[in-house]
Amino acid sequence: MLSVLFRIKNYPYKNSIRLLLKAAVIVLLGTSANASFSQQKSVPNLVQYVKPIIGTQRMGHTYPGATVPFGMVQLSPETDTVSYEQNGKYNPDVYKYCAGYQYDDKTITGFSHTHFSGTGHSDLGDFLVMPTVGQLKLNPGTANSPRSGYRSNFSHANEVSAANYYKVKLDDYNIIAEMTTSTRVGFHQYTFPKSDQAHIILDLMAGIYNYEDKNVWTYLHVVNDTLVTGYRQTNGWAKNRVLYFAMKFSKPFIAYGNHNYSKKEVYRGFWGKFNQSKNFPEIAAQKLRAYFDFKTEAGEQIKIKFALSPVSMEGALNNMQTEIPGWDFNAVKEAGQQVWEKELEKITIQSKSTAEKQNFYTAMYHAMINPTIYMDVDGKYKGLDQNVHQADGFTNYTTFSLWDTYRALHPLFNIIEPKRNDDMIKSMLAHYEQSPEHMLPVWSNSGNENWCMSGYHAVAVIADAVIKGNASFNTQEALEACVATARKRNYEGIGEYMDRGFIPDDKSGVSVSSTLEYAYDDWAIAQMAKKLNQTDIYNEFIKRSENYKNVYDASVGFMRPKLENGTFRKNFDALSTNNQGFIEGNSWNYTFFVPQDPKALIALMGGNKRFVSRLDSLFTMNLPDKYFAETEDITRDGIIGNYVHGNEPSHHVAYLYNWTDQPWKTQERIRMILPKMYKPTPDGLGGNDDTGQMSAWYIFSSIGFYPVAPGSDQYSLGSPAVDGATIQLANAKTFVIEVKNQGDKNVYVKEALLNGKRLDRNYITHQEIIGGGKLTFVMSSKPARK
Repeated sequence: MLSVLFRIKNYPYKNSIRLLLKAAVIVLLGTSANASFSQQKSVPNLVQYVKPIIGTQRMGHTYPGATVPFGMVQLSPETDTVSYEQNGKYNPDVYKYCAGYQYDDKTITGFSHTHFSGTGHSDLGDFLVMPTVGQLKLNPGTANSPRSGYRSNFSHANEVSAANYYKVKLDDYNIIAEMTTSTRVGFHQYTFPKSDQAHIILDLMAGIYNYEDKNVWTYLHVVNDTLVTGYRQTNGWAKNRVLYFAMKFSKPFIAYGNHNYSKKEVYRGFWGKFNQSKNFPEIAAQKLRAYFDFKTEAGEQIKIKFALSPVSMEGALNNMQTEIPGWDFNAVKEAGQQVWEKELEKITIQSKSTAEKQNFYTAMYHAMINPTIYMDVDGKYKGLDQNVHQADGFTNYTTFSLWDTYRALHPLFNIIEPKRNDDMIKSMLAHYEQSPEHMLPVWSNSGNENWCMSGYHAVAVIADAVIKGNASFNTQEALEACVATARKRNYEGIGEYMDRGFIPDDKSGVSVSSTLEYAYDDWAIAQMAKKLNQTDIYNEFIKRSENYKNVYDASVGFMRPKLENGTFRKNFDALSTNNQGFIEGNSWNYTFFVPQDPKALIALMGGNKRFVSRLDSLFTMNLPDKYFAETEDITRDGIIGNYVHGNEPSHHVAYLYNWTDQPWKTQERIRMILPKMYKPTPDGLGGNDDTGQMSAWYIFSSIGFYPVAPGSDQYSLGSPAVDGATIQLANAKTFVIEVKNQGDKNVYVKEALLNGKRLDRNYITHQEIIGGGKLTFVMSSKPARK
């Protein structure tokens, strides 16, 4: 039987006093007051260690509901309805509900089908379903007055969460709610008490990051007494998102209706001939809530299959009939858990610590939620051009948080999910072809480009796959797409960057970080061009990759905003994250962001001795509270000294010692970061998971190596925290990590051997991994200084 231990994203609110965490562990074991909440069947071996996460008082958390790996449906409870605005102003509390669920809340408003995993901004929360009994209420009510609406109180004692399964008792209605999924279908199972007034509510207005008029249009078609279809169009983070559904009941409803909450319509036509609110088979409006009435016996179950489609209602129905043709809830749940087990088994670890296994397999679980499949079972999907396309020979994906995931998540996929990563890149290239701006994705979701964060990091993902030989796509066309994106002069200062070699502070509030990120991406393009024998492209972009030097101020030893006239900005604070030219970081951290050429960075910063001293200071100095107390980015829980692990730009930094004469400090730092930033506790993540990047860092680092510069075939060695690991490769080979003399104090690598031969370098290559074999670490309590 599973327990659930949730982790949170530690974020304060902008311009507000940092809220204290109310950390609490949800234990859903046999100690539950309700014995019926025990899971009757044993779960697969590794799935038992997965601990789905939530958030408390912070943004960027992950939902605790049901999904399969990379599934289009993420079926999860919502615990409140918080608007994006309040009294005409931005409402900072909306950040708590990036994934809809807050552990400290005491009520559930319903169960919706789409969520983001660990993001700091949000959308979705589509098609909320809520079972009730008694007087029909179509308003969700409020947390302070739950009985005023359809929401229900609940207790964590009566709550179970596991991979592809969620269960809770809705106390106000004495209803047991259970959820599971297939890739495109959410499967609900509600156990009712005896009632002549049982209802299923379908709220087409509910959503995450909601505000007035976010719903553009909704449509509902009651096909018969067990089947309902429809769609919802929203204008949110994704400007033009349309999602279709088909909803199938296991039992015929005896009556149905809806309430139209739209503003008064200017023109209503001649629909007044009908009473559209009661037992009328179609309704179209901006804001709708529908209900379906039943009579139930005690213990009677009503099941719902709720299928999604990006294309059509017909597509949604076909998805349902293909993926879940029957009504066996447990079979669907167990099939999904077996799929999770197969994915988790791609890396098996040895560890004497249960907590270590929980950390590792929770990280594996997080890493395989996103990106998400975005097409029907027949391969049709809606593209950025709003046309319906056919995915020919690949699976189309969406949810590309590339500023985060290019660093470690996609490199991880190149090892354990090469076919999926190849399909993801094909999806990016399709995005490019359909994009009105003719650019690769920056942060894309559901056939929309959200334009969030900086850089053009799809090029790093593509280059990494090409360099590592994992590219079945047309590499020449991919290179052309990368180059076109990197030459898009009117996007985020690229024109200034191309002309001047830096982005002026006068032109952009994130001028320095964008300059650094573009320089890295340009290096990745150069590596791909070199691989493809495109010398002219290589020469252009390898030169651009050195633009980081143009924002380095040798007089202070930091990357620093530079003005249009070529002088450095006078007012500058290297510790501050506010208005200093950087996104989600300060100059102390971003000054180390030259992963493409650490040797040159070391020389630029004054040589080995000064560089090591600066790295040491990053990890050991004290960062006063004032430097992050009012930011949305991080709390002290995500910081070690001034090293900010909770945000991604520093994820490679601990490995930079490998380019100095003190590589043992990489080993020391990694083994310090792992237990500080990742714990099987409620606040166990030092930052939000950012659609899997935080977890991918953990996976790599805990087994002993990390991709410092995606676009290179090298992985920098660290210090493994596990007792051993085996990677199951797609070519049927295995790569084994053997760890000798492991221990909490033995954090240093005395020697490393590849296939029995002693390594005289601090890295291994991708080909050495996928060729199969064994990497042996011999650990010690003392650093190997030679």
